[in-house]
Amino acid sequence: MNCVELVKKCSSEQFDEFAKTAVKEVKSRMGKQGQFLNWIEVLPNNQIKNLDMLYDMAQSAKCNKYTDLAILGIGGSRHTTENITKLLGLDEHVHFFSSVEPLSFERFINRLNLDKTLFLVVSKSGTTLETTIGYQKAKEALEKYTKNQDTSSQFVAMTDKNAEKSALRRIVESGEIKLSGYVHDDVGGRFSIFDDATLFTLFFLGASKNDVLDMLKASLDAQSEFLNENREENEALKLAYFNVKAKNSGKNKHFVEYFGDEFFGTTLWEKQLKNESLKARISTDTNVGPGYLHYNAEADLDVNNTDSFFTFVYTKTSDKVMNAVMEGVISAYSAQHPVSKIVLDDLSYKSIARFIELKHFETLYTGIILRAQKGDYTPSDIALDEVLQPNVEKYKKEVKKALNK
Repeated sequence: MNCVELVKKCSSEQFDEFAKTAVKEVKSRMGKQGQFLNWIEVLPNNQIKNLDMLYDMAQSAKCNKYTDLAILGIGGSRHTTENITKLLGLDEHVHFFSSVEPLSFERFINRLNLDKTLFLVVSKSGTTLETTIGYQKAKEALEKYTKNQDTSSQFVAMTDKNAEKSALRRIVESGEIKLSGYVHDDVGGRFSIFDDATLFTLFFLGASKNDVLDMLKASLDAQSEFLNENREENEALKLAYFNVKAKNSGKNKHFVEYFGDEFFGTTLWEKQLKNESLKARISTDTNVGPGYLHYNAEADLDVNNTDSFFTFVYTKTSDKVMNAVMEGVISAYSAQHPVSKIVLDDLSYKSIARFIELKHFETLYTGIILRAQKGDYTPSDIALDEVLQPNVEKYKKEVKKALNK
C-alpha cells in the first residue's frame, strides 16, 4: 500500500465539510453521460470483460514479426501509456512521437527498425493535428521503405467507435488500417490510463493477462477506497487537504519531486493531469531527483521563495544512500516549505494501479474543494471544471487560422 504523509501542515481551517461535498459531487455524477467520469468503475469493469479481446488483438498485430511499438499520440493519448510502461520497466521496445517539427520526425523514424516496428495511432476524434501529421508521415515513410502502398497491417488505431465523430475511424473502415480498438466515451484523455491503447501496449510488450487483470481489480479497489468521505481513511483527501491548505496560505506553485528514473513518464502525465484540471488555481511542475536538486534546490531553498510547496514521491527501499538522500532532502525542504510525501511499497501492477487512482482523486478533490471554498459549485447537469479543458481549444483555433492562410 502506498503511504501518504503530511510532513509539515499548513495553517488549519475547516476542511472536512468541503471534503464530504467533493466526494458527494463525484459520486452523484459517476456513470452519467457527459460527465467524463467513466474512468471510475465503468472503464475498469469494461476492460476486465475485454481482456481476452485486447490480448488477442495485440498478438494478432505482432504476428510473430513486430518487436517494437511506435505510438503516435499527444497529451493523454501518449502520457498515460508512457507513464505506466516506464513504471513497469516495459519501455525498451516502445517509442513515442508527438511533434510536427520535420527534424524531430526524421530523427524519430531513423531510429526505428521499420521491418520490426508496428505503429499505434491514438486519437479519439481522429483530427488531432499532431497525431494526423504523425500518421501521414509514418505512412509515407513506410511506403517508401517497403515500396508498397498497402501499409494497413503495420498500423493499429485507437479512436472513437463512431465514424461520424472520428476521421480515424473512417480510415479504419476504408481498410487503410486493419486493426483497431476504442477510445471510450466520457473518460477524458488524462484519466484514460486503462483505456484500450494502454492495455494493448502492455500486452504487446509482454504483460500477462493475469497481471493486467490484477491491475484493473486493484484500480477498482482503490477507487472504492478513495470515494470514502472520511478524510482520515482516504489518502486522496489527505493530499487534497495538503494542497488546499498550502494554497490558502499563499502557496501557488506545487512541485512534485519524483526520485527514480522509472518516474520520467509519470512526471509528464502528472503535469498534464494537474495543470489541465486545476488550471491557474495551482501551478504544478514535476521533476526527477536527485538530478533536479542540482538545478532547482538553489531556488527552492532561497529565503525569498515563499510561494512554493512540495510533494516527494519514491519507492520504499533498504538502500542506505537512497534513504539518506530522502531524509536529508525532506528535512531541508520541510524546514522552509509545506511538504508531503508518498512512499510506494513497490512498483507492482497492483501498487501502480492504486497510485494512479490516488493521483486521479487527489486532483479532482483539490479542484472541487478550492472552488467550493469560494462558493463555486457546478450544476449537476454540467461536467465538473476539473475534467474539462476548454482553454486548450484557444490555441488550436489560432493554429487552424494560420493553416488556412
